[in-house]
Amino acid sequence: MKEVLMSIKPEFAFKIFDGTKKFEFRRSIFKDPTVKKVIVYASSPIQKVIGEFEIDHILDYDIETLWKETSEDSGISRDSFFQYFGGKEQGYAIKIKKTIKYKKPYCMRKAYNATPPQSFMYIPNS
Repeated sequence: MKEVLMSIKPEFAFKIFDGTKKFEFRRSIFKDPTVKKVIVYASSPIQKVIGEFEIDHILDYDIETLWKETSEDSGISRDSFFQYFGGKEQGYAIKIKKTIKYKKPYCMRKAYNATPPQSFMYIPNS
């Protein structure tokens, strides 16, 4: 199963694992359609890998439609959504299928010998 490591702000990462955020929004998406799992790196100030989730499917719509389709389970406010997608016509929403929150978060640099990505990175040999 192909995996990516994705940087997510802690506020939103924790909402994924408590079930209040069922979509992860992206301005751009990975090109490999075989990616089925996301490893979650909670960015500053946490700076740890805290869990993972399986991808149900990925929505690719204009911004207005994307909000209409996901707002109920977005885990974010309408203002935050439109601010994040500011200047973009299209956007992506990764539908979260199954989550696993790690009991012990770990350091990404030690595990993958890499610096945290701005958005995402493919996990080597996954």
